[in-house]
Amino acid sequence: VQLQASGGGLVQPGGSLRLSCAASGSIFSINVMGWFRQAPGKEREFVAGVSRSGGSTNYADSIKGRFTISRDSAKNTVYLQMNSLKPEDAAVYYCAARPNTVIADLASEWAYKYWGQGTQVTVSS
Repeated sequence: VQLQASGGGLVQPGGSLRLSCAASGSIFSINVMGWFRQAPGKEREFVAGVSRSGGSTNYADSIKGRFTISRDSAKNTVYLQMNSLKPEDAAVYYCAARPNTVIADLASEWAYKYWGQGTQVTVSS
């Protein structure tokens, strides 16, 4: 499974960005997809996750109400709509996917086997 993330960039505080992550390869073998982020000097942290159907989602407390994860199964793509961005949201954002043989909470980083290359999000005036 290969994951290609895109959509990062520079945005002012209060602005919006939409990240995309396209999956290819053995996509039949994955179910949950998610987004993680890592800021300089900090550990990677969970941002949001979505089930295969898109019917189940989970969000980190720090972004609830501002970010929305969605999934287009027909396009094998997961999105992260980020609104009301804050300087503390600046980080490299990674998309990830989990094999369908793993049963775990959507936020469990250890369960994600496939990772994209990351896309930089900078929030600054």
